[in-house]
Amino acid sequence: MKIVRSTQRAKTVSARAVDGVFVVQAPAHMTDAELQPVVDKLLARWQRRQQKNSLNDGDLERRARELNRQYFGGKLQWQSIRWVSNQNGRHGSCTPGHGTIRISHRIAAMPAFVRDYILVHELAHLLEPNHGQRFWRLVNQYPRTERARGYLMAAGLEQVEEDA
Repeated sequence: MKIVRSTQRAKTVSARAVDGVFVVQAPAHMTDAELQPVVDKLLARWQRRQQKNSLNDGDLERRARELNRQYFGGKLQWQSIRWVSNQNGRHGSCTPGHGTIRISHRIAAMPAFVRDYILVHELAHLLEPNHGQRFWRLVNQYPRTERARGYLMAAGLEQVEEDA
């Protein structure tokens, strides 16, 4: 990382990657203590984008199609499924009315059985939008559901639901 201070800047701080180096441009009058939280935020955003850009939506689509065949008889249809970097509080989302599924980039670093569980979970929402008994019957077709949920709970990323 490289920090460039300038008397030409009055208030704004910006950042970009230049030849693989994260370059921050900041006003000369900002102290290190004032600048550090801004830099941390900009760096985190840049890292999320880098991580998301390294993920392949085509691979995600192929895996979803395999799971659809395996657990839903190939009957599910969707408009798009892709990785996103703006879901920090959830693993994924499904908008059944639009047929869109979004999977958090954070899931990519998890074990394959957990990623598959998240995909099956979101695919099930195409048939059942809530988390009722019918929904959990669909999700529980995936044999590693309990193990994946246990992994997420142990990591502090999943809450225990009574009707699961």
